[in-house]
Amino acid sequence: MTHTQAQPWYKEITGTQWRALIAAMAGWALDAMDVMLYSMILVQIMAELQISQTTGGFLATLTLLSSAIGGILFGIIADRYGRTKALMASILVYSVFTFLCGFSQTVTQLAVFRLLLGLGMGGEWVSGAALITETWDAKHRGKAMGLVQSAWAIGYALAAIVAGVISPLWGWRGVFFFGIAPALIIFWIRKGTKEPEIWAKRHQEGIEKHERRRARLLELFSGKVFRWTLLGSVLSVLAQFGYWGLFTWIPSYLGSPVEQGGAGLDIFRSTTWIVIMQTGAWLGYVSFGFLADKFGRKKTFILFFALAALLVPIYGMTRDATQLLILGPFVAFFGSGYFSGFGAVLAELFPTDIRATGQGFCYNFGRGVAATAPTVVGFLATSMGLGAAFGFLAIAFALAAILVWLFLPETLGKQLV
Repeated sequence: MTHTQAQPWYKEITGTQWRALIAAMAGWALDAMDVMLYSMILVQIMAELQISQTTGGFLATLTLLSSAIGGILFGIIADRYGRTKALMASILVYSVFTFLCGFSQTVTQLAVFRLLLGLGMGGEWVSGAALITETWDAKHRGKAMGLVQSAWAIGYALAAIVAGVISPLWGWRGVFFFGIAPALIIFWIRKGTKEPEIWAKRHQEGIEKHERRRARLLELFSGKVFRWTLLGSVLSVLAQFGYWGLFTWIPSYLGSPVEQGGAGLDIFRSTTWIVIMQTGAWLGYVSFGFLADKFGRKKTFILFFALAALLVPIYGMTRDATQLLILGPFVAFFGSGYFSGFGAVLAELFPTDIRATGQGFCYNFGRGVAATAPTVVGFLATSMGLGAAFGFLAIAFALAAILVWLFLPETLGKQLV
C-alpha cells in the first residue's frame, strides 16, 4: 500500500474544494437559522396576531411553496450565470426578507414576507449543491454533501438559541431582525470562492460558439432524463413531507401545554431539548454521507427512511420530558440525515448542462408539494393534538423507503460528465 493510498481522505481535498464546502455550509446553516426562527417563535406570533394552529401551519406552507419556485428559478440562474453568483443572490434574498418579517403588523404582511423569503431559501440549496457536487471528486462527494447538509442542524440549533436569548428581551420581532446577519457572508463568498471547473469550461464553450445560454427546464421531461426527473421528484415529495410536517411543529409541540397535546416544557427546556435533538440531526447528516460513500446511496437511504418511519410515531406518543430528551436525537438522526443523499444522487442522475436545473426542480418540486405538511399537521392537531398528528408522517417515510428499494439505481462512484 502506497503512502497516497494510506493517507486520510481529508488530506486529498484541495484548498478550492474546502473553500467551496465552507461557503455552501455557511449559506445552508444560515438559511436554516432564518427559516426556522419562525418555528421557534410561532407560539408567540399566534398569541399576538391571534391566529390558529391551522393558520400558523399555513404560513409555514407558504414559505415552502415559494421555496419550490425559488429552487427551480435559482437552478436555472446557476446553470446560466454560475453557482457562486446564484448562491450569493439567494442568501441576500432570504436575509432581507427575514429581517422585514419583524415589521409585520398583520398576518397578511407576515405572509407576504415569508413568501418572498422562501425564494431565497429554495435557491440556496440548489446553488450550494451544484457547487459542491461539481467541485468534489466522486469518491468523496457523499461525504461533502453530508457535511453541507449537516449545517442545517447547526442552523436549526442556532435558531433555537437566538430565539431563546432574544425573544425574552425584545420579543419575536427582535428575533426576526437578527435574521439580516447572514447577508454578511456574501462578502466572504464573493472574495475568493471559485466556480467549478466543469461548469466554467462548459460556459466558456458556449460563449466561444456564440450559443445563447437559456433555461433548459423542458429537457428534464424528455428522453431518458424524464424518468430521473420523475423519480427524484416523487422521492423528494415523500422525504420532505415527513421532515417539514415534523420539524416545523416540534418547537410548538415541546412548548405547548399537555392539555393541548404538547409536552408542556418551558422555554429554557424547549430550547435545550431542540439543541440536543439537532446534535443527533448533525450526526445523521454527516453519517449518511460517509455511509453512502462506503455502502452505497441506495442501502443508506432505505436504512434511514425505515427507521424514521418507526421512530416518529413513538416520539409523538411520548409525553415524559426525559424520554423525549433521550429519543429526540435518534428521531432527528434518521428523520433528517437522509437529506445528505439528495445532492449527490441528483447530481449523478443529471448531465452538467442541466444539472442544477434538474437538482433544483426535483428537490423543490418535492418541497412545493410537501409544503402542505405543516398545514395538514396543524389541522390534525386541532382535533387530536400535535403528538398524535406526527404519527401520520410515518406513512411518507415508509413509502420513501419502498420507492428507493424498487426504483433508485445505485450511483456510487459515478463520475460527472
